[in-house]
Amino acid sequence: MADIKKELIGMLNRALELEHAARIQYLAHAELIKGINAEALIARLKEIASDEQKHEEIFRELIGSYLGGEPVMSLAETYKAQEPKEILKVNLKGEKDAIDFYKQIYQKVLDNKKSFQYEFETLEHQIRHVILDEQEHVTELSLLLGI
Repeated sequence: MADIKKELIGMLNRALELEHAARIQYLAHAELIKGINAEALIARLKEIASDEQKHEEIFRELIGSYLGGEPVMSLAETYKAQEPKEILKVNLKGEKDAIDFYKQIYQKVLDNKKSFQYEFETLEHQIRHVILDEQEHVTELSLLLGI
């Protein structure tokens, strides 16, 4: 396997760990929300968790089917939070960190287009799609925080 494919598999596996952790974190945080406006926030956190699960599936497929690698089953670090504002802030930071890392993966794919003759368009499209979803999450969490 070419070095660039190994490197990209490693990066995508790290992204998969981030998505595993994000999904679990959103679902756990949703269980902590209480109060008058709790239902809407709980629903939004669960909806974002569902998006993260879709991202997991995308990364698994890219790693396994397109690059011939083995998807990890581990997860990145998760972060505890109790109060709604703290929960939103922790998750907003996570989304921004993920976007920054996914942009590095995206650039790696663009810079090595010739190495992915039969995979490039799918890699480029799917990674860009995940970045767009994560940017939507940043906007939504920012709106909820009033920033």
